[in-house]
Amino acid sequence: MKLKDLHKVEFWVSTIIYLFLFIRLISNTVNQHHNENWYRFYDEHISYSSFTNYFVPELFSITAIYLNFLLLNFFIIPLVIKKEKTILPYLSVALLIGATTLTIGICRTYSFAYELVAYKSLQHAYNHIFFKSFYNSFLVVVSIIVYILIKSLITSLINNNDELNKTQNKIKADTALGLAFWLIGMLFLLISDAAYEICVVWSLVIFSSIGIVIYSIYFLIPKTLSEGKKFKNYLFKIILASLLICIPIAIISLLVFNHRGEAPFVVILFHLPTQLLISAPLAWYLYKRRMVNDAELTSLKTELGKSDATLSFLQSQINPHFLFNALNTLYGTALQENAERTGEGIQKLGDMMRFMLHENTLDKISLAREVEYLSNYIDLQKLRTSRSADINIETHIEQQFGVLQITPMLLIPFVENAFKHGISLQQPSYIKISLQTKDSTLYFDVSNSIYTKAENDPEKLKSGIGLENVKKRLSMLYIGKHELIIRESAKEFFVHLTLQLD
Repeated sequence: MKLKDLHKVEFWVSTIIYLFLFIRLISNTVNQHHNENWYRFYDEHISYSSFTNYFVPELFSITAIYLNFLLLNFFIIPLVIKKEKTILPYLSVALLIGATTLTIGICRTYSFAYELVAYKSLQHAYNHIFFKSFYNSFLVVVSIIVYILIKSLITSLINNNDELNKTQNKIKADTALGLAFWLIGMLFLLISDAAYEICVVWSLVIFSSIGIVIYSIYFLIPKTLSEGKKFKNYLFKIILASLLICIPIAIISLLVFNHRGEAPFVVILFHLPTQLLISAPLAWYLYKRRMVNDAELTSLKTELGKSDATLSFLQSQINPHFLFNALNTLYGTALQENAERTGEGIQKLGDMMRFMLHENTLDKISLAREVEYLSNYIDLQKLRTSRSADINIETHIEQQFGVLQITPMLLIPFVENAFKHGISLQQPSYIKISLQTKDSTLYFDVSNSIYTKAENDPEKLKSGIGLENVKKRLSMLYIGKHELIIRESAKEFFVHLTLQLD
């Protein structure tokens, strides 16, 4: 998901939550017995108004938190992350905490007016209320900032394409996502003035869930499936893991709740159902979903690679330099000899072009048609070089191939490369081509001389046509079914291809 799209989601989710709290606030205001504060006002003999002492203060409080989120998430913290060299973002955070403290503090003097009579003086009461408001404001701002930083971490990890650390980055991103979920829950608990014990239970259960989900997705589920086992076996292991986690949870609960004996049982009562009914199925679903997505992505990359390779190869094959030389040769032949030889050359060139336009678009063609195209190309090149006695072209090509199939235009790059870089009309040069099959195995060898090209040769700065491309096609289309050996010395370039055909 792009950052711009994520910002839209965050804005609408936060706005919907704000509207939900606003509607809930109206509903509670209609019934003045919405919380225990109503009773405390009457216990202290202080007049109570559901509008003045509840609706307005709560509305200002949730609005302040909502505006905090918008300002920090969309304006202030992005400036800090971008490392803008200005004091404005940091000053804005300080002013935001101050404004939120003042807003929540004033609201508390109305919401908790009954607390004022519990202090020696009004000043002591205000000091206590505003100090607590500052603490709450600071906690809200810090929580929002932590959420934004975790979100930024997740985004950076997702956009990190380092394959060596791909799994580690995924684990970090999932962990950060779990922490963001915990933080959002804590923020809701703080907004609703939840008890301290509830926050502790929430934290212990969610941290356990994060650990179980991460362990399941990256270790337990892959191992379970690799052993040929199913969901039942996985669930049994999750039960054991959840029971083991109960031990540290019980110890932490005893320490946090001042050794109250019932605390561990309460936490475990929430812990076990959460892991078995939510964490375990969620991890299984996420893993299966990711496997499907990875398979689809791999398939798309393969198809895209094939398309790119085919397109690139077609572009490399439509070589204007070769066509120009071939046509010039045919034209010269027509002037000097009878039309029979010229017609033969034109026919071969037409067959080649027809092959490139029609059969080259197929996934597989008969090996006989591929060899026919190859022979036409060699014959045309022989026609071009026939007047030079210093050029030796040897071909040993088998003609009977049965029903063997091959990917089109797979062999021609090696031959074309040999003619392009191994033939000189001014220097002695040679090309040797051998093609034979045994059962369903193709053996193809091409060797050619190497010479230094003239400075004005248009091919001097160009590499072999399609060699890198054909390597890529072989690696995608004949995985584990080919062997390609390329050797180059000072005087010779040699290619050997062994191919398992269908």
